[in-house]
Amino acid sequence: MKVSVDRSLCYGSAECAHRAPAVFAFEDGYGVVRPRGADATEDARVREAVLEAAEKCPSQAIVLSE
Repeated sequence: MKVSVDRSLCYGSAECAHRAPAVFAFEDGYGVVRPRGADATEDARVREAVLEAAEKCPSQAIVLSE
């Protein structure tokens, strides 16, 4: 799964980092994908957390693709 954060949409709620800390971090007031964070989505629990983070992101800034 490819995971990214659209910084033009992100307004820094940190929901992503709270819900899926293995994949997301909070830097300079914005959510970011950790280096190699998308690799962690191979784990089913992490993948589910990423899907939840994308769903719950208040600015809808998380972009997922296969």
